[in-house]
Amino acid sequence: MPVIHTHVSVPTTPEQREALKSAYGKAITAVPGKSEGWLMCPFEDNMPIYFAGDDSKPAAYVEVNVFGSSVPGSAWEKLTRQIMAALEQELGIPQDRTYIRYTATTDWGWNGGNF
Repeated sequence: MPVIHTHVSVPTTPEQREALKSAYGKAITAVPGKSEGWLMCPFEDNMPIYFAGDDSKPAAYVEVNVFGSSVPGSAWEKLTRQIMAALEQELGIPQDRTYIRYTATTDWGWNGGNF
């Protein structure tokens, strides 16, 4: 039950979102037990994002949430590399203007109940 929620300051096309979704689907396998089969990818574009007090350059904020209690740091490291590379390739957002926040939780609802 992973979610990769992407907030970017630039406009996106359906093709770019599809490319990012595909890249995220491959990247999420870095987390043990996670796959694209349960991955949700909300996208928000054209957001004003100030980074270091400046909103004149592209920027991104990404939230990665997974169901579970423990994720190895190496999995987060691999995800960071892959997510940032995809954002830079698809949207031209520099890696030094991107933050990613990771959360693992054992509280997760779906289909009228909780896991």
